[in-house]
Amino acid sequence: MNQGLFLRRRCKVYVPVGTGGASRAQVASAIREVAAFRCVLSESLIEQIGKLSATELKYWLREIVGVLRRETGAHVHHRPFYPGFPEQVMMTSEAELYLNAVIHYFTLLRLPPTEYSRPAMLEGNFISRVIEPGSVSEFESLLEPLIASRTSLSEEETADVVWFIRKYKSDVFRLLPETVPFREIRAQVGGALFQHVPGDARAEAFLERNVDTATDVLRLAVALNGGDVSLATALTRFTAMKRSTRRLLLRLLDRIPNAAEGVMRHAEQWKRLAEVLHPGDYAGKYPQALAAITAARRNEAPASFGSRVETLLAQRHITTLTPILQSRPGEFARRLDVTLRRATEPESVLDAFEAVATQVSSPVLLQLLAQVRAPRPLPLRAFTPKGAFAKVYGIKDRREPLAPDVLARATRICEDALVSRFASLPPLGRCFIDPALREYRVPLAQRASSKSLRTLVRGSRLPIPDTRFIRLFLWWKNGRERTDIDLSAAFFDANFVFMETVAYYNLKSLGGYHSGDIVDAPDGASEFIDLNLDVLVEKGVRYVVTSINSYTEQPYCDLPECFAGWMARADTASGEVFEPRSVFDRIDIASDTRICLPFVMDLQERGMIWADLGLTSSPRWNNVQNNLSGVSLMLRALVHTPRPDLETLFDLHVRARGERVASPHQAQQVFAPDQGITPFDTNLIRSQFL
Repeated sequence: MNQGLFLRRRCKVYVPVGTGGASRAQVASAIREVAAFRCVLSESLIEQIGKLSATELKYWLREIVGVLRRETGAHVHHRPFYPGFPEQVMMTSEAELYLNAVIHYFTLLRLPPTEYSRPAMLEGNFISRVIEPGSVSEFESLLEPLIASRTSLSEEETADVVWFIRKYKSDVFRLLPETVPFREIRAQVGGALFQHVPGDARAEAFLERNVDTATDVLRLAVALNGGDVSLATALTRFTAMKRSTRRLLLRLLDRIPNAAEGVMRHAEQWKRLAEVLHPGDYAGKYPQALAAITAARRNEAPASFGSRVETLLAQRHITTLTPILQSRPGEFARRLDVTLRRATEPESVLDAFEAVATQVSSPVLLQLLAQVRAPRPLPLRAFTPKGAFAKVYGIKDRREPLAPDVLARATRICEDALVSRFASLPPLGRCFIDPALREYRVPLAQRASSKSLRTLVRGSRLPIPDTRFIRLFLWWKNGRERTDIDLSAAFFDANFVFMETVAYYNLKSLGGYHSGDIVDAPDGASEFIDLNLDVLVEKGVRYVVTSINSYTEQPYCDLPECFAGWMARADTASGEVFEPRSVFDRIDIASDTRICLPFVMDLQERGMIWADLGLTSSPRWNNVQNNLSGVSLMLRALVHTPRPDLETLFDLHVRARGERVASPHQAQQVFAPDQGITPFDTNLIRSQFL
């Protein structure tokens, strides 16, 4: 049993059958210990732990508290440069702050611990997580929604899938679905089965069912070599393979029709793979595979689909183009906008698209729907390319305008196709959809998402609790050499105009206070920033962008551990500097970047915008001041980029197979941020609603 996985995915824990004997005082102590992490135990869970012996309760509680500590960031020691933060920073002169920093930079010494009287923390009225008891069968049911997802998995989710396969080995086949809809997940599961269930015929049978294109075979080979199955990053370095593995890959490729065209889509990857596959060794047994790979090596395949489409678009031969696009409905949807703008008769393009719209996947239709619904021109066109980490690019929207009636019809086509698809699913009955769900984004591509306390989708807005103070925090530990990570907060007004920064070079400004710069962390180091929300709003600040910079240029993936988050504090003068019960979000920072922008505070709307983005380049001095152009671009991209929201998704489902009601009390199914199916049920949404 993996209690951490169970708690993270379902907010449930497993309690083994006990021998009894735990006293009421011991149970009460357990409840209080868990409450220190903003969690409460349900009545049924309290009843179950009451049936444990004192020793059994002790070991069960130790495991659960260990999980909660790691989730919130309380598993490490937090000591800021100024031990009396924030009062010590507020009361110290600028000259002394500067002098202390210079001494630290030359000597790496920190200020000695000082006794500060800290009263018990004043707690705000913050909502807690309710932990319920769960069974083994409920725990095992976590695997299927992950594998049945119709969008990519995050690194953490992939690790969960691999854990099940590694732990259950041959027994895992009873938990796997027959087919896997998303191709990247097919490769990840196939690679894990190969590694942890070697020689099992059921693993090969699984691959036979789930590999049907040349790119599927390539992704499987990449997964076996620990590469990026999205095929979006650098070429994978393939290592020598066993003969049985080579035969399997060649056999899978040999049975695919028109394999040569599929191989040419990723010709360079296939050339590298061929060096270890040695297809000539099996020329008589797998001739089609050999022919496809040979064509790639000689560049003999015909012009690719993409090149033909781009040529026809450039020449504006739309009549010739539309039948070609109809052969690949997903590509048609992705290129519908540009095709309509190049067409002299957009209605004929829409007629052609409508004929194949029902064959387009739900995620692609939802993305297209969000685009055609958005006002034109967009304040900013932003792009987040597919890859192992999230980055953003933006340009001015200079597209040719589309007539409102064209956009309206494109909207109807997308909606009708989705409603038609959803109508084949089981009925939902009476449904309540909370309008607040329009602030939460549909979980589409999650491959670049970081591990976090709450499962969030980039661009989603969550309410900030009713509090006056927010405390940002960062913790890291040195890699192979001295590592300096900096926590900063950049302030922007409502027009995205930069106002000020609180950072290592400016410890206090506009109602923000920094705990002091630490430039070496052999045993770990913490930095904090306190934000007085009322003062910031009075000064005209609307957006607070949290920026984390690797000043010494090490990528975060090379560090033993690095994480950040934020706390809601009723009073910064009470409680310890780090209080796990006040932590609302914590995010692991482990991407192959040197600049991370985890979240943004919108003080006017009292919301937190989940960003989880990395900037791809850095100036000579890597700090927030020298990256303001990238920070500003990311901020505008988060605010302005149209993305499909959960209210739209659930409303389409209800139109197809239910009845929308005005109150949750009238409903058989509730969709809301805090009850029923919530935005944090990403596995359920991706497997059952996409």
